[in-house]
Amino acid sequence: MNLNTKMETLKTKSLKGIEEKMESLDKGSLRYQILESAKNFKTSWVQLGQALYAVWKDKLYKEWSYSSFDAYTAREIGIKKQTALKLLRSYYFLEKEEPQYLRKDYAQTSSVAGLPNYESIDLLRRAKDRRVLDNEDYASLKKAIFEKGQDAGQIRKDLTVLMRQREELEPDEARRKRKFAVLKRFLGILKSLKEEAEASKLLPSPLIKEASELIKKLEAEIA
Repeated sequence: MNLNTKMETLKTKSLKGIEEKMESLDKGSLRYQILESAKNFKTSWVQLGQALYAVWKDKLYKEWSYSSFDAYTAREIGIKKQTALKLLRSYYFLEKEEPQYLRKDYAQTSSVAGLPNYESIDLLRRAKDRRVLDNEDYASLKKAIFEKGQDAGQIRKDLTVLMRQREELEPDEARRKRKFAVLKRFLGILKSLKEEAEASKLLPSPLIKEASELIKKLEAEIA
């Protein structure tokens, strides 16, 4: 069996499993609608993202006998945790930051290339959350995604170029950010090790105290 045939077989099994679950549900129920969206999430990821956000926020999966959101997405609709989180976060980002793109008449406007995939939206979301873009860069990237229809791979390359240019123009700011990132990472590791040492009682109290003092100094440096 070649790779294409194998992938098609896996895809068919996955869809069959979803369809079997749908047969026992009310067609008007949210649970049914989510499964239906899952069948076509490549083309209707917004509907699926919206539904998954509701399931996650209101913990509806518990009503359907699932112990966690991850268990629900994996077992019921066959979507990995990382993909499910990207879908709901990308939807929420659009709802909060760019609600105009969720309008039903959006796809009919002449200036758009169609709603982008969720991975492109997720990249835009993360770039804005981390504040790696100024307003002009954000507007440019948003135009590339929504109007030019650039895919996630190209968007990732554009982001890399923008960040390199920013570092060249603002070397002191780039150095400050790197220092902050290193300190924050070091602080997290130190806190974790201190908690483990305290719990296991493998280190003497003076060393634990010194670690606590160092943690305070690092927190002050970051602040």
